[in-house]
Parts: sequence; C-alpha cells; structure tokens
Amino acid sequence: HHTLADEPLAYGGTNRGMSPYGFLSAALGACTSMTIRMYARRKGWPLKDVAVDVSYDKMHAQDSGTMDKLDAFKRVITLTGNLDGAQRKRLLEIADKCPVHKTLERSSEVVTELF
Repeated sequence: HHTLADEPLAYGGTNRGMSPYGFLSAALGACTSMTIRMYARRKGWPLKDVAVDVSYDKMHAQDSGTMDKLDAFKRVITLTGNLDGAQRKRLLEIADKCPVHKTLERSSEVVTELF
C-alpha cells in the first residue's frame, strides 16, 4: 500500500495527498466503521452500510481558563439498514469502543530512536 502525505498549498505543500491529520482522521473513521460493522454482523442485525465522516480541528480550551488548544475530532456516523432505535443506539455506543477512538482519548507516549 502506498499513500502520499502532503500539506495544502496554503501551508507550503503541494496538496498532492492527505495531511498527517487527514490520515489520523481517516484512521478513526475506518476503525469506527469496521468496529460497528463487525458488531452488527455478529449480532445478525440488518445493517446494510456504515458511513463515517471525520473532521479535525483545534479548539480553545476555554473551560480550563487557559488559551491552550485541544485537538477535536468530529465524527458523523450514518447507518443504513432496517435497524430499530435500540440497535442504532447500541451501535453508536459501540463506535466509541473502536481501538483508534480509545487510543485518541487516552494519553500516548512517543518514543523516538535515531539510528
């Protein structure tokens, strides 16, 4: 698999690929979709399709009283199929259990080595 990472023209890139945050958003969307689909399939629920649109932005942490910025991912999930209200609600809960979602919500450590 080959992909190209780049930045928009406005940030000095050539806009020939997704930005690093675009890849991170895509990872969240893909993992969410896969997690929902796997759960619905295991339950035998009539889920026909899952679409997940993820956007990323920096937001001011106004509630903290500082001018720090927080990373914010907005995820819009569209479920297609003859699902009842309880099934739709449960699948929304399951979306929050995707591994990438969990990783983004907790603190991470990055260890760097130079060879």
